[in-house]
Amino acid sequence: MNDNPAPPPGRPKIRVVKRAAAPAPTATASAATAPTTDNRGERISKLMAERGLCSRREADAYIERGLVFVDGERVNQLGTRAAPDAVIVLAGEAKAQQARQATILLHKPIGYVSGQAEDGHQPAVVLVGPRTQMEVDPQRFRPGSLQGLAPAGRLDIDSTGLLVLTQDGRVARQLIGEDSAIEKEYLVRVEGRLDERGLALLNHGLELDGKPLKPAKVSWQNEDQLRFVLKEGKKRQIRRMCELVGLRVTGLKRVRIGKVKLGDLPLGQWRYLREDERF
Repeated sequence: MNDNPAPPPGRPKIRVVKRAAAPAPTATASAATAPTTDNRGERISKLMAERGLCSRREADAYIERGLVFVDGERVNQLGTRAAPDAVIVLAGEAKAQQARQATILLHKPIGYVSGQAEDGHQPAVVLVGPRTQMEVDPQRFRPGSLQGLAPAGRLDIDSTGLLVLTQDGRVARQLIGEDSAIEKEYLVRVEGRLDERGLALLNHGLELDGKPLKPAKVSWQNEDQLRFVLKEGKKRQIRRMCELVGLRVTGLKRVRIGKVKLGDLPLGQWRYLREDERF
């Protein structure tokens, strides 16, 4: 007996793989909702994250609420798989929810941690409120912007500059996902002597934690300040790189992430990411 009856004429057939041992769907269930752990196909949540539709966690939430359509069929059961080239569309309600998600740019001062409070130091998110919003920001503070707001990347407690906080899983994945290639630019004040070989090593050739670092762009900004452009963000990476070539960092400021610049955002203040800005 065929457990996957053909869809009515004119209705696209979803390419979903079912676990062989799963019971046949009931008369009211769609074949698209059948769970599976079969290795054929990809989990729909994974496909959605890879395509930048949302984060995997958000994808699971949308699937549970029935807000995801694959090849024209509604999917509402976690674990459903589909062909790698399946057409995946979010329902209007999900798109409207994404449009309300806030991304905030903060000029983090020294003394605040990027994430959760630790060792008596407050998280940077406590600086986000109506009193610390940049005066010229065209969007005014919305209390809902604080719900689920999390840092997309880190900036050490003794560093200052541009920190991104977001509710949007798409932004977080773009900035800190495993395949992220977004540039981060820093101005780094140093003490010590750096010869040509040391500068060459900062650009390419150093290892941290037993693994080679990706190529960087490092050059002198002035007589005591270096400019670093990185495409990765290991813990205290710049400070540790400088130590390996005999330098000591006395000040570190992040001034750009992708195409978004710190600009004239005052220290300790924040603003919303503008619609015309992209990382």
